[in-house]
Amino acid sequence: MNRLAVTVEWHDFADGAELAAALASQVAVRLGDAVRAGGTAVLAVSGGTTPVKLFEALSQQDIDWARVTVTLVDERFVSPESGRSNERLVHEHLLKDNAGKAKFVGLYSPASTAEAAAIAANARIDDLPRPFDVVILGMGTDGHTASFFPGGDRLAEAIDPGSKALVLPMQAEGAGEPRLTLTLPVIAEARFIVLHIEGAAKREVLERALEPGPETEMPIRAVLNHAVTPVQVYWA
Repeated sequence: MNRLAVTVEWHDFADGAELAAALASQVAVRLGDAVRAGGTAVLAVSGGTTPVKLFEALSQQDIDWARVTVTLVDERFVSPESGRSNERLVHEHLLKDNAGKAKFVGLYSPASTAEAAAIAANARIDDLPRPFDVVILGMGTDGHTASFFPGGDRLAEAIDPGSKALVLPMQAEGAGEPRLTLTLPVIAEARFIVLHIEGAAKREVLERALEPGPETEMPIRAVLNHAVTPVQVYWA
């Protein structure tokens, strides 16, 4: 697909702390509304260094966290004890203080292969109510989001809008360890999709991704092309 099928709404901030405070507040509103409307809410978050300030700010938000389930957009196939684990990052920076009451559903399990772990994670994600209420994505300078890496061995399946899988394993040269990732349909159907990026380089990458081109070249385009609601870009 060469055209954007959905609006992108920009939210610009002077620095990462200002962004984190504003986004944490907005996510709390969305989760709170979902809890009041349906009794529960689901939040899917990404790893890396960029969301740490956001997680810290979000952990302080005053909502009914006991009714919120937090899950991951993607994960490295590493133990939660590893410093590379997104699950560990979320436990250390988000699931504490007020947010310590939230439930957590991870993607990793100590299976023999990433493929086996993905099958187990698929079942856990299938047990969660969908569409998810909030999905927070990051983006690499190669245009990847989630674990949709250019050249990834399962990329075509992962970004297929008709994919029946909810979680897939992914291996790619730029990914380091084998990964586990939510597939495009799970992300694109979410009620509120945020792309959280910081720095001039990431903004330039996104501006290129907003131009026509193959989704496999810059996989963030798959989300931009298929999201059912406007993608909210939070940039500092």
